[in-house]
Amino acid sequence: MASSQGRLGQQALAVLDVALRVPCIFIIDAIFNSYYEPGPGWAGTAGSALFRVVGVLVSSVVLLLSQKALFKFYTLFLAVVLGAAAVLVNYHATSHTDFSSARYKVALGWRNGPTLWLGLATVQLAFGVAYVFLLGLRSSLAALVVLDVMVPVWGLMMELPPDVRRLVAAFSGAALALNTAACLAARLKWFYYSCRYVYLLVRHMYRMYGLQLLLKDTWKRIRFPDVLRVFWLTRVTAQALILIYVMQAVRRESGDATGGYPDRNSDTQGYLLSWDVLWDVTSNLIISGCDSTLTVLGMSAVISSVAHYLGLSILTFIGSTEEEDKRLGFVAPVLFFILALQTGLSGLDPEERLVRLSRNMCLLLTAILHFIQGMTDPVLMSLSASHVSSFRRHFPVLLVSAALFVLPVVLSHALWHHYAINTWLFAVTAFCVELCLKVLVSLTVYGLFMADGLSDVLWEKLDDYVYYVRSTGNIIEFLFGVVMFGNGAYTMMFESGSKIRACMMCLHAYFNIYLQARNGWKTFINRRTAVKRINSLPELRGDRLRRIEDVCAICYQEFATSARITPCHHYFHALCLRKWLYIQDSCPMCHQKVNVDDDARDRDVFSNNNGGYAPPPPEAPAAPPPVENPPADAQPVNRAAPAVAAPGTLAAVAGGLHHELLEDNDSIEYDDDDWVVQNGGTPVEEEYMNDDTDSTDD
Repeated sequence: MASSQGRLGQQALAVLDVALRVPCIFIIDAIFNSYYEPGPGWAGTAGSALFRVVGVLVSSVVLLLSQKALFKFYTLFLAVVLGAAAVLVNYHATSHTDFSSARYKVALGWRNGPTLWLGLATVQLAFGVAYVFLLGLRSSLAALVVLDVMVPVWGLMMELPPDVRRLVAAFSGAALALNTAACLAARLKWFYYSCRYVYLLVRHMYRMYGLQLLLKDTWKRIRFPDVLRVFWLTRVTAQALILIYVMQAVRRESGDATGGYPDRNSDTQGYLLSWDVLWDVTSNLIISGCDSTLTVLGMSAVISSVAHYLGLSILTFIGSTEEEDKRLGFVAPVLFFILALQTGLSGLDPEERLVRLSRNMCLLLTAILHFIQGMTDPVLMSLSASHVSSFRRHFPVLLVSAALFVLPVVLSHALWHHYAINTWLFAVTAFCVELCLKVLVSLTVYGLFMADGLSDVLWEKLDDYVYYVRSTGNIIEFLFGVVMFGNGAYTMMFESGSKIRACMMCLHAYFNIYLQARNGWKTFINRRTAVKRINSLPELRGDRLRRIEDVCAICYQEFATSARITPCHHYFHALCLRKWLYIQDSCPMCHQKVNVDDDARDRDVFSNNNGGYAPPPPEAPAAPPPVENPPADAQPVNRAAPAVAAPGTLAAVAGGLHHELLEDNDSIEYDDDDWVVQNGGTPVEEEYMNDDTDSTDD
């Protein structure tokens, strides 16, 4: 119970912290978006600029305050506001109100009582008590402050002459102003030390951890996404209420002008719920919701929240637990903000801004669908590789994959039906076609793995088929990347060029063209080299294979048709050894280099994986050479220590398949140094060789 109350208290403080920071964003937004008519001469221009700078600086400082300092600042600010309100009420009452005629016959039980000054006295007493409480004044001084606030009201009660009442109100206001100034001056020392502490803390964090960690810590400490989200929603809600009120007023005026008196209920239902009015209100709200950089940031924060919960829902539906797949709430707002900056969204005219925003939303939708496909692909590969037969596990992922194929088709058809061909429509269509291609590749590989799971024998060509399918998809995606680079270059040169667009094109050329081409070529070279080495190794078949009476030390399965012998006299399945050679050029058992020389080709002697040597075949003309001493760093060879884990762990291996540049799970390469660093310098054949194509039936 106590812990739940503590959590509720912390949540209430967090909500209050966010609510108190939102006005700073409103002030900064108003300063940047408001037009001030400068006064005559340079003095007016300098004064306007100074006002803007001071306003932005003070608002930024308040926005970055710690929670404790923020609460204290607002306490002092509210006290000053209450004191100013008390002074203004006294001045207005003593200068513009005639209390001798302000009487009401029935008020609070008294007949012919002066109700106006009684209500005024209550309000001033509340102001005085709240002012004293917020400033934390001592009891004696607090009584004097409350008395000072109430003195002008007593002058009204005694019906003093107007000049005397105004003089009393002036002295009362001056005394309250002096007290406020003294209280604030007494806290200047606290303000100085607070600013110094913040400065030293920021400098220490910058020197110790760098600027990136400092910005990240500040971002989380002030809950900036929540602040932006509340700012944007509050702004849009207020504008919606104002628009609805204005439309209702215009409707009534138009009815009065025609001499009609429409019913209020029918007017409200017929006017406010019509589709034309709803579209006008929504479009105006959307246009005004991205008219500045801060409002674009606020809309990005709202998109972040929506995308975050959408990603969590999809992950829960498909049964994925990958932490990296929960980044949709970060990727979506970043893409939206980059698109807004790239197209200059906030600086466009209202009508053009609405069109540009809708186009950006279409591009963002395709990017989100691509990310969701990256979330579903590892789950598909995991289920197919681990041969899970539960329909309940397969159906959600297949349903999401089908939706990812249908949605781009529907979107492209709708856009081509309503818009003429242009560079934007071409880009959206290319992204949709690329997404459909990715889905087809994932489903094809999924089908191959499922077919392998239903088969009773080892499908040796499965690895090649998976590589061919994924390579074809990667080549087409690479071509799409080149075409999109050309489309972006045309847009930058002939439509809307900008520095941000140029930077994004450079990033696209590096990540989506250069890196993808380099990794694809490296994969191809590694596979070709591995195939050449496998084909150069001696092969055992027939009676010679049956005399081994052992299993492959990689997949831990018996040799059905053939086996390959390494120069160090260890033998494996050709498929298993080839996949090992994708990683490094060494024997999985003793880690000697797999280099075939002429002497090894001429030898007919072979050993089993237990360290012993089988007798030579009867037809062998040459006697077996003496046993060579194994190298000092070779690990003991034991059939009880296979180089593969159980098939149930294939889901963990297949979980890394969502990487776009390394989609072929049989084509992951590491340098020798990277392999040692990744695995702590110890041989870890089990970590890799448990691949999708090595799964067997239990």
